[in-house]
Amino acid sequence: MSSQTTALNSGVHAKKADIFCQDEARVDWHSKALWVLREKRDRAAASLPEWEQLRQLGSEMKLHTLTHLGEYLETFEKNCQANGIVVHWAKDGAEHNQIVHNILAKHQVKKLVKSKSMLTEECHLNPYLESKGIEVIDTDLGERIIQLAKQPPSHIVVPAIHLKKEEVGDLFHDKLGTEAGASDPLYLTRAARAHLREQFLSADAAMTGVNMAIADKGAVVVCTNEGNADMGANLPKLQLHSMGIDKIVPDLDSAAILLRTLARNATGQPITTYSSFYRGPQDGGEMHVIIVDNGRTDMLQDKILAESLKCIRCGGCLNTCPVYRRSGGYSYNYTIPGPIGIAVGAQADDTHSIPWACTLCGSCSYVCPTKVPLDKIIHHHRRLKAKAGKLPYGKRNYMPLVGNFMASETMLNCSMSVARTALRILPGSLLKPFSGAWGKYRELPVAPKSSFEAWFNKNRGQ
Repeated sequence: MSSQTTALNSGVHAKKADIFCQDEARVDWHSKALWVLREKRDRAAASLPEWEQLRQLGSEMKLHTLTHLGEYLETFEKNCQANGIVVHWAKDGAEHNQIVHNILAKHQVKKLVKSKSMLTEECHLNPYLESKGIEVIDTDLGERIIQLAKQPPSHIVVPAIHLKKEEVGDLFHDKLGTEAGASDPLYLTRAARAHLREQFLSADAAMTGVNMAIADKGAVVVCTNEGNADMGANLPKLQLHSMGIDKIVPDLDSAAILLRTLARNATGQPITTYSSFYRGPQDGGEMHVIIVDNGRTDMLQDKILAESLKCIRCGGCLNTCPVYRRSGGYSYNYTIPGPIGIAVGAQADDTHSIPWACTLCGSCSYVCPTKVPLDKIIHHHRRLKAKAGKLPYGKRNYMPLVGNFMASETMLNCSMSVARTALRILPGSLLKPFSGAWGKYRELPVAPKSSFEAWFNKNRGQ
């Protein structure tokens, strides 16, 4: 997969998706595996009669928090400090990384164990710390797999979803010394557990992401299924927690709403196996919280884009998205793939292609536990790209011509007549090149006998 990953890290979305689609068997099981998660989500949602009410409450609570963000962040900071927590503020990824390094350097940390955090991926923390001589060990099983494979995550909840168990077995044989050819998930998991236990016991510091930050308690909530965040935060005396400004919630009741929907929407579980609340350092230890902006304040200036900050990173939109399921996480030009990746990362995409990696079917918005209107946001990104003159090559050059062409009734009717005739008398192999990327993986349609307009004029009296 390494060569494929390298290729997928350059170029526009369509070209990178085309590389992923070359392995049809992988595309099929990738799509099916994600749809299984979608089906589990549907069953979990259906088990709660109040599910839609929870979604509405979650949406309204997050909107309220975002519109009073400064107030809640200041309250959170004050209560954290009262609990003995050191609070840091970072305007961007570079400042976040510098703050983390300063804390670790002060304590002469050589090894950091880290649980899953998409924010640290967004800030590219691992390579930064490694360049400073600090060993970083990702302790989430999926994250550790892709770290050993030297790959980025391809999904925000199941980061190694693109790898087969046989590939993981070969990787563990090479890196951890497991038996050659072994691919039994239980055996591989036990091998990973033994390997990671050594890392926990020898770590100098631990770091986690933050699922929610409770303003009135000065506490952070970390949700995992493996307990790795708790192992890390409770063994070394130094613990760090990185959070975006959008993770703030007013109180425990607000956190409870999101905890009821988070795991159900992600994997179909009633709740994550571990939902841990950290409200202060260990005896004789230190606890640091780094609050990061990194472009979020800019997004708040746009009423439509601001709604993407309601996201709780459950990954449900990825599991249902027909484009993501069949193009893979590496086809996007942002750390976070899928619909939410487009929503929060389209402005950073220098190819200007990912807003079009979407059918606007609305399935992502339908499953979102906080009612983020993802299809509306993605459509808005397209308008912003057009206004800024940053449309992709094809849409910038030929779509105006197509618009003029379709605006002419005579030209449109003549061309459709030619197309119907060609579909009836010419072989598909001759016509497919003219259908472009659309026809590459599809059969050409059967030509109707007449246009709809002709049929309607003939039958309107009936």
